[in-house]
Amino acid sequence: MLKEFKEFLIKGNMIDMAVGFIFGAAFATLVKSLVANVIMPPVGMLLGGVDFSQLFVALDGKEYASMEALDKAGAPAIKYGLFINDTISFIILGFVMFMGIKAYNKLKAEEPEVEEEPETPAQEVLLSEIRDLLKK
Repeated sequence: MLKEFKEFLIKGNMIDMAVGFIFGAAFATLVKSLVANVIMPPVGMLLGGVDFSQLFVALDGKEYASMEALDKAGAPAIKYGLFINDTISFIILGFVMFMGIKAYNKLKAEEPEVEEEPETPAQEVLLSEIRDLLKK
């Protein structure tokens, strides 16, 4: 089992997976920033100046002027505006990943699979050589 794990690490699968994970995390951060800073402000403006990141329901029954005041008071809340932002980020990230995988599969399907001819067994090669020598 240890030998198999060692082979797994040596073949590069683990490194490929780690690089993919790091790029995925960086891309997710980029998409989250895109949603919060580029997409949602115009959407909020079109909906009457709504700032989605400030939408919440305080569960202690009190009214708070902002998310900062809520957090400062330490009051429990349902922060549904942040959830909306994260949901939109998830949808965009999922769509981009879908398109990337679709393009990858298309490129992979276009590559013709090269079938290698099986190597002729040594006995057959030897017999062919003997046959050729006998023909002379």
